[in-house]
Amino acid sequence: MNHRITGVTPLRWFHHLPVGPILSRAGRLLPVPRRTPPADLVVTKEEVNSHVHVRFIRPRNRTGPLPLLLWMHGGGHVGGAPEQDDRALMAFAQELGIAVAAVRYRIGIEAPSPTSVTDCYDALTAIVNRAEELGLDPDRVAIGGASAGGGVAAALALYARDHGGPVLRLQLLIAPMLDDRTALREDLDHARLWTPKHNRFGWETYLRREPGSEDVTPYEAPARATALAELPSTWIGVGTEDLFFDEDTLFARQLKEAGVETEYVLVECGYHGFEALAPDSRAARQFWDAQANALRAALLDDAEHTRAPARDR
Repeated sequence: MNHRITGVTPLRWFHHLPVGPILSRAGRLLPVPRRTPPADLVVTKEEVNSHVHVRFIRPRNRTGPLPLLLWMHGGGHVGGAPEQDDRALMAFAQELGIAVAAVRYRIGIEAPSPTSVTDCYDALTAIVNRAEELGLDPDRVAIGGASAGGGVAAALALYARDHGGPVLRLQLLIAPMLDDRTALREDLDHARLWTPKHNRFGWETYLRREPGSEDVTPYEAPARATALAELPSTWIGVGTEDLFFDEDTLFARQLKEAGVETEYVLVECGYHGFEALAPDSRAARQFWDAQANALRAALLDDAEHTRAPARDR
């Protein structure tokens, strides 16, 4: 199923963000501003191991085992933190009545690939194994992420399938960073914010070798996967001006050809991270609504569909 969203104002006044080894390491150490949760949500922290913890966001007054979205933050494998996505994730928890667990995992500047994926797999299995204690439903689990986090989520779905991990209802991929070979292309200078130069730096940092190397595995770059059958239902959304547009479009098509139920949302004139820079725009709201609808269909039963409170985003 394909959908198209319009209404993004092209980004002409700003070309790229500063990215480099020093800035990346400094940014990882600095605290990320945290959004104050609404009164009907509670935020807690759970340790998985010495390297991994999760930021739980859940409805305060909901009882019974809750569906779960396990979320991987973006940052190009060189930055980012779970708190950066508080706005969207709190809205998911508030409107859908689900629990959200945003993982703080080791990124490329901290450990080589595929550590990000194995860290998130540790978080996924630990949470599912403790589902009863945590008040979660182990049979209603989705994973998701944006940008590099979307790539980690896609790799996590492959890893969980291949290693007998928990069964997943959905993978929600927002402009996912899937293919290291995109870093070799020389025809993408139109991309804003996350540029080809950034992309190469991100992949080199994560892989610890040249992007495009023959030995890169699907657990590092999911676009390298040749066997996509038996993956969970998939939602992919990306903008036409995003550096990852071609790789995401191809991945969506390959999933469909492999028999995976796939919803593909195309955002006209959407640049990388448009929804974060202009979260109150009509296009960003429609983009979030499309994600919420995918989660609702995957995780909630018919009765729960009717109990969603009004969101405060």
